[in-house]
Amino acid sequence: MDQEILDRAVAVTTGEGTLAGRMGIKILSASGSEVVATMPVAGNTQPFGLLHGGASCVLAETIGSLGAALHAGLGRVVVGIEISATHHRGARDGDVTAVATLAHGGRTVATYDIVITDGPRGQRPRSPAGLIGG
Repeated sequence: MDQEILDRAVAVTTGEGTLAGRMGIKILSASGSEVVATMPVAGNTQPFGLLHGGASCVLAETIGSLGAALHAGLGRVVVGIEISATHHRGARDGDVTAVATLAHGGRTVATYDIVITDGPRGQRPRSPAGLIGG
């Protein structure tokens, strides 16, 4: 994929005014087969000081949808259609890193296995996305 198009897709995904941007999500690398991003725990916690489960789902949805958009290509619209998460442990500080790996890349649905870690701890959201158009 052309670097300019990739840079634009990343900017739209995490730009000013987006939920991902407000949550501090940073895309480290992106392709249709794998997306890697980080998110700070600070500012994304629940009342007990742990990373909010919803914040983890936003991170997963963000990188799963970006991966699906890159898989689908120009002229196609991508929407998340399902997300589920298992939270094995909580994070209290620092950043978490998420890796979305393409599990199924079809013509109308792309599914990503997403692992979010803060070192040895992990959470495992799964995010299928529907592909629309072209």
